[in-house]
Amino acid sequence: MSFLHNNNRVEAFSDGVFAFAATLMVVTLDMDDTLWLTGAKATNFISFGASFFVLVMLWKIHYNFFRRNSYIDNWIIMLNSILLFVVLYYVFPLKSLINSWIGLQEITRDGLASLFVMYGFGFAMIFLCYALMYYRAFRKTRSIQTSIDLLFYAHHFSLYVLVALLSIILGVLKVGINFGAPGFFYALLGPLCYLHAVWFDKKYRKTLL
Repeated sequence: MSFLHNNNRVEAFSDGVFAFAATLMVVTLDMDDTLWLTGAKATNFISFGASFFVLVMLWKIHYNFFRRNSYIDNWIIMLNSILLFVVLYYVFPLKSLINSWIGLQEITRDGLASLFVMYGFGFAMIFLCYALMYYRAFRKTRSIQTSIDLLFYAHHFSLYVLVALLSIILGVLKVGINFGAPGFFYALLGPLCYLHAVWFDKKYRKTLL
């Protein structure tokens, strides 16, 4: 006997995992007994803040998926579970990467390259899950307008995966590690997403709607 899936349960569980990830970042925040942030501790708070707002951004993307789409099945639940698992892993290399950039954490050239690779892997896995979730929902949606929107975001987040993989290659090859080339490579997302939006609008929206 099959049952309809409950979106609210999936969203509630997901929100709990995002909250737990934020809690883990707070637990690792170095504060003294007086709760004052001074010197290196204040700098550590900056990396915590940056990591927290990246986590909020990932939560907002997750929130938007369930606002744009009402379809859910075992495949989407599985992809969502993988996504949440990677989010918990992702916040720690991100915080370490920010600490190394602002000089709080000493790190070797090889260590920084490994950190970029870890960050890229987490970034790629997160947005691969988002892309596959959107694509799965696109395949199961009958409304033309909704399906086109879902297909757009499946393509959109696939670009994030592509850029992350190219950044990983730079990290593995240690290309431009000293000035953070694998990190600055993510700036390509802006023009790539713009070009994709223009291309998608011409190919799908203007011909099918």
